Amino acid sequence: MQETAAEMAALQDLLAQSRRRSTEHLRSIVGEDRALSAAEVVAALGGMKVVSLATVTARGEPRVSAVDGHFLHGTWLWGTSGTSAKARHLAARPAVSLAHVDGETLAVFAHGTAHRLEPPDGRFGEAVAHLTGHYGLSPLELGPDIRLYRLEPAWMVGWAADR
Repeated sequence: MQETAAEMAALQDLLAQSRRRSTEHLRSIVGEDRALSAAEVVAALGGMKVVSLATVTARGEPRVSAVDGHFLHGTWLWGTSGTSAKARHLAARPAVSLAHVDGETLAVFAHGTAHRLEPPDGRFGEAVAHLTGHYGLSPLELGPDIRLYRLEPAWMVGWAADR
């Protein structure tokens, strides 16, 4: 767990506000008995998780693809090639939705803005170090134009079938 106390408090607030702002239908599924707390979300999302990432084309059409998601400092981190369609989408329209679903046992859904991490950003070095520690090589060695992104979440809910 790399989250600070402030990041955990912000995540808990985001989770609670997101549920309150959700539809009655969603609240009936993600009820108090199944809604994950910030501590439970962080504990469940250690390591790499396959995340479905939705971006938007220039024609306003949704596109979903899978990325290696890492939950770090209370939000998602991922990378992709600068030559990918999703990198083009993110450069022009950074609004995204993402989901990590583990069968019928756990799900975390989020909406927000993707921010590209670049070397002047202090989070860039930490992100590279985290990914290098996980994969055993720097993500920047995977290609000539690897881009790293961090989600600035505006909405997030976590659900577990059995807490």
